[in-house]
Amino acid sequence: MNKRMIMYVIGNILVLEAILMCAPMAVSCIYRENTVRNAFLITIGITAAAGIVLYLAKPKKRIFYVKEGFAIVALSWILLSAFGALPFVISGAIPGYVDAFFETVSGFTTTGATILSEVESLGHGLLFWRSFTHWIGGMGVLVFMLLILPMAGGNSLHLLRAESTGPAAAKLVPKMRTSARILYGMYIALSVVMLILLVAGGMSLYDALIQMFGTAGTGGFSNYTESVAHFHSAYIDIVTGIFMMAFGVNFNMYFLILMKRGKSVLKNEELRWYLGIIAFAVITIGLNLRPMYDSVGESMRYSFFQVSSIITTTGFATADFNQWPEYSRMLLVVLMFIGACAGSTGGGLKISRIVLLFKSARRELRRQLHPRLVSQVHLDGKSVDENILRNINAYLAIFCMVGIGSLLLVSLDQCSFTTNFTAVVACLNNVGPGLDVVGPTGTFGGFSVLSKIVLSFDMLAGRLEFYPMLLIFAPAFWQQIQKRYRRVG
Repeated sequence: MNKRMIMYVIGNILVLEAILMCAPMAVSCIYRENTVRNAFLITIGITAAAGIVLYLAKPKKRIFYVKEGFAIVALSWILLSAFGALPFVISGAIPGYVDAFFETVSGFTTTGATILSEVESLGHGLLFWRSFTHWIGGMGVLVFMLLILPMAGGNSLHLLRAESTGPAAAKLVPKMRTSARILYGMYIALSVVMLILLVAGGMSLYDALIQMFGTAGTGGFSNYTESVAHFHSAYIDIVTGIFMMAFGVNFNMYFLILMKRGKSVLKNEELRWYLGIIAFAVITIGLNLRPMYDSVGESMRYSFFQVSSIITTTGFATADFNQWPEYSRMLLVVLMFIGACAGSTGGGLKISRIVLLFKSARRELRRQLHPRLVSQVHLDGKSVDENILRNINAYLAIFCMVGIGSLLLVSLDQCSFTTNFTAVVACLNNVGPGLDVVGPTGTFGGFSVLSKIVLSFDMLAGRLEFYPMLLIFAPAFWQQIQKRYRRVG
């Protein structure tokens, strides 16, 4: 096994995290939060020292394969969260390390689940870091690293595949670093536009940054316990809702627009399904909510915001949908499973997977009537490789097995089925709020240490689409890597 290469890449990641922590430390200095500032200063020192130690193990050979890519990505995300939790613990804001780890994992994986019953007491620096982790994790930590430090050469695609979301990963252009630059360029551009619109709507720069971080990363952490409802502004609701939808779109679509290939965007099947599902959900939930609000416009406003928040797995809230009619609540749970588009910052199963599952099922039904029928599944007018369809079926099976196992373990806490089920679903799909105790006005703080560890694993596994997180716990995985490098050696 090329252990030195794995250590080298992870070392770079930790040094990068230490550098990024300078931003919330600066915020703490601005607001004169000395305890928080010192907590960040200590954490930066610890994280940078650990990163430098690993970085010094420079590999003689920088080659690695897909399995090493999985190992690097999984270990990087775990360690990012482990070190990222330290400011909360050192400052005393979240004394229990497991709670702090859960909160940080929720941030980096853009889940937005929280153990905090009220967040304002954390202070400006910690709240900034808590939401900044959304923005960092939204596009992917390894993608950002490849943008500034192309250390892996031709093997960079292995990292992209291990970290990206959706049935398949591909570069936008032949060079990996150029692809990373394009992705982050579009990500930053959308973020800046949203920030300007929020400030223009009367938000302070600090509030607008927090709101933007949570929206761009489709994470949902806010600096107010009431979430977006705190602002009581239709303008803020609409701007945030539109940008949640925008960040839930496959970023390849924005690249096609830049390349002046708008017709290809309009023909994209996943995008049409995405917009169609949102339109159906907004209209039907809005009509279902009509008796609860003063006008159709108001019910549609709350419906639009919450549908946009849930399908993109952002998790912001402007209303307590725990109190909504059963149809609306159940449709929101369905949207938790569906999720956003592949190649976006959103979580969930992804629209493209759902579409391909339906098409594959329809083909199998037709084969029952016509056993000799030879047909292929198509998406966007192109035939889909059978390997991709098998991978989707395997992904769904793994999703169900991990979900069932997690549900059984979490059920040891004796909470209601609705609470346990939606908590697991919300974490696996990186949504954030569920129903009942873990609804938009509730927290995950009442779960036991074991349940918080299980749900932390679910958030990481869901964000990395299972394979990296599951493989690093399989002894055969490491044995195979070891054998490969012995042969190479």
